[in-house]
Amino acid sequence: MRSTGNERFKRVGEQALPRTIGEALAYARALCATRGEVLTPNTAQALLAYVTGRGRAWLLAHPEEVLAPQDAERFAILLKRAAEGEPLAYLVGEREFYGFPFSVTPDVLVPRPETEALVDVALEWISARGLAAPRVVDVGTGSGAIAVTLALKLPAAQIIAVDISWEALLIAQINAVRHSVAERLALVLGDLLEALIGPFDVILANLPYVSQAELEALEVGRWEPRVALNGGADGLHLVRRLIDQAPKRLVRGGLLALEIGAEQGPPVIALCRAVFPQAEIAILPDLAGHDRIVRVITR
Repeated sequence: MRSTGNERFKRVGEQALPRTIGEALAYARALCATRGEVLTPNTAQALLAYVTGRGRAWLLAHPEEVLAPQDAERFAILLKRAAEGEPLAYLVGEREFYGFPFSVTPDVLVPRPETEALVDVALEWISARGLAAPRVVDVGTGSGAIAVTLALKLPAAQIIAVDISWEALLIAQINAVRHSVAERLALVLGDLLEALIGPFDVILANLPYVSQAELEALEVGRWEPRVALNGGADGLHLVRRLIDQAPKRLVRGGLLALEIGAEQGPPVIALCRAVFPQAEIAILPDLAGHDRIVRVITR
C-alpha cells in the first residue's frame, strides 16, 4: 500500500514510530516495562527532552504536540541504545558534576556524584588553611570535571590536570574552554605523577579501582573506557603507585585525597601509613555510608 502524509505512524524497519509527544512517552513506558533494569522513565524523558529541545515539564504538559519525523526517529534510536545499557551521558554527550555541565564521550569515565566529595575535601582543606593560590594536581583527570570545577571555585589556584590518555585530555580541554578556565588549567599527558615535579599543596585522584575480575562482571565495563576502570588484580595497582610517588611531590602539611572502592579503606590506609607514617589519615563515607575517600594530611 502506498503511504500518505496522513498516516498515524511512520515505520523504520519493524518499529512504528510515535507521532506525538504523548505517543513517544507511551512508547517509552512500554519499553521501560521490559528493560527496567537499565532503562527508566526519567532516562526516557531526558532523551525526549534532548531530542526536542524542550524541558521535561513542557513535554508532560503537551502530550498532543506533534513530533517532527526526524525527532521521532532519533528518539527511537537513542531509546533503543539506552535499553541496551548505554549510559545516558554518552547518548546526550553531557553530564552534570558539582552543578556544572560537562561534555563527555566514551573516551572518558562518566562523572559520578560520589566523586564530588573529592572537590568538597579539597575546598574545605584549602579554606581552612587560608591558601590564596593553592597548587593543585588532579591525577587521572578524565573529562576534567574535578580540575575544571576547582578552577571555577578557586580563581587564583594553580591547577594541573594529568592523564595518560590523549583522548581524555582532549575532552578535558573542551570542558576547560566551555567553562572559560582553559588559560588557568594546565593539561599534561603523563603516567600519574611521573611527568610532574611539584611541589603541590593538594593531590587529588579518582583512579581506576575496580579489580580486573570484578570488571569482567560489571555492565559498566561494556561502555566506559576500561583504562579508567581497571585497577589491576586487586584494584589498587595505580593507587599503590600514586601513593608511592606522592611524598616527593607533596608539601609538608599538604593534602592527598583518593577516591576508593567501598571495601578498600583498610588496605589503602595501610599503604598511606607506610609512606606517610606521621600523617593524619581518615576515611570519609559517601552519602550511602560506604567508604569513599581516603584523606591524608601530611606532617
